[in-house]
Amino acid sequence: MSRPDGNILGQWMDLIPVNEQHGNELWETIAEAPESHWTYMPYGPFGSKAEFLDWLSNKPASVDPKFYAYVRKADHKPLGMGAFMRMDYPNRVIEIGNIWFSPELQRSREATEVIYLMLQHGFEDLKVRRLEWKCDSLNEPSRRAAKRFGFQFEGVFRQHMIIKGLNRDTAWFSITDQEWPTIKRGFETWLDPKNFDQIGQAKAKLQTQ
Repeated sequence: MSRPDGNILGQWMDLIPVNEQHGNELWETIAEAPESHWTYMPYGPFGSKAEFLDWLSNKPASVDPKFYAYVRKADHKPLGMGAFMRMDYPNRVIEIGNIWFSPELQRSREATEVIYLMLQHGFEDLKVRRLEWKCDSLNEPSRRAAKRFGFQFEGVFRQHMIIKGLNRDTAWFSITDQEWPTIKRGFETWLDPKNFDQIGQAKAKLQTQ
């Protein structure tokens, strides 16, 4: 749950409002990622540390999207970032997006906890009725992740956006507040430390349906 300082705290990961102090360590993780990692991202790849730090410089002041660094509790190292965005407060609808996981964070229990913390913050702190996940319709890893995390596929908006000069047909997914209690139980069962062996591998699959 979130604290007055805006931090969202978990077992293994914390979501900290991004600040320029995260820049150097975020750059270290970004520099490890292959260029193909950025194909469907609205930002990146970055040609230099200076270019990345310049991009990051205005993110702490941004309200919508509101960016968070994904920080590992064990060593306080940021391993990625993401945002709450398109905040439609009158209708209590928010999208989570601009999500980037370092190679070290991908396919880990910590990555799953990050998404859980974002969902929990949205439904329980921000009191939304609907959380959205959107991605390029060609981005199969993102579409699989959305389904794994409990999002329901709603369809494709054709010619929805232009990203990096290219057309994007956008796949839309959502979770509603009525669905959240069941999905939350699935996450919490999966994230129970008893579900992991000595090297951190999950014994059971995440069940969000």
